Amino acid sequence: MNFKNLFLVLGLLLAMSCKTPTDVYKIEGKNININDSLPTITSIENFIKPYRENINKDLDSVLAYSVDTYSKADGYLNTAIGNLMADVIYDEADPIFFKRTGEHIDFVLMNHGGIRSIISKGPISKRTAFELMPFENSIVVSKLPGANVKELLDYLARAKRAHPISKLKIVLDKDGQVIESLVHEIPIDFNKTYYVATNDYLINGGDGMDFFKDSEDIFVLDYKIRNALIDYFMKTDTINPVADDRFIQLKE
Repeated sequence: MNFKNLFLVLGLLLAMSCKTPTDVYKIEGKNININDSLPTITSIENFIKPYRENINKDLDSVLAYSVDTYSKADGYLNTAIGNLMADVIYDEADPIFFKRTGEHIDFVLMNHGGIRSIISKGPISKRTAFELMPFENSIVVSKLPGANVKELLDYLARAKRAHPISKLKIVLDKDGQVIESLVHEIPIDFNKTYYVATNDYLINGGDGMDFFKDSEDIFVLDYKIRNALIDYFMKTDTINPVADDRFIQLKE
């Protein structure tokens, strides 16, 4: 063997053995609370300022006017604010659904807990819509068999909560049993299928609404609930929603 090559190989091995190890063997970290006590970095604040001002200007632009203050706690089985939100979803989503499928939405069901704010008396802005619906929930339409529509009605009767509905009417007797159910003022036929607009949280069984899991088909409209509210407010001068008879319980 060539001794010159042997010495070269040995030299390389020795050099490699003397290198400092670079393997990571320990990672440390600590929590940093994000609050007002953190010092302001002027350069970052100056950079962000025009963007913040532009966003706030857009959010605070007045779109409509509310004649009163509305809360989801204002009623028993239906509330003015819930009725408004469900009706808005029907009015804004149905033309889109019809254009794509040639079918109309039969009724709307949303969840009481999805209403995250009140509507205050006075000007309504884009910020109002973001406060009402801070989540990124979108509108979807379920093709729901009649048997599952029956489950939906039973769910609402048991829950006795003002889950927002539109184009659906439910009457309970004094014992809480469903004695009348109509869609567009026509009695529900449990042998038919119905197109039910809801949101992408409920369609997956959110709030225990498992009846949506048996949907024959699901249509994703790519339309956020918040955007539907904004679109409605932009073309509506004054809102004055009311609690009505769409979901009631008889006393006798």
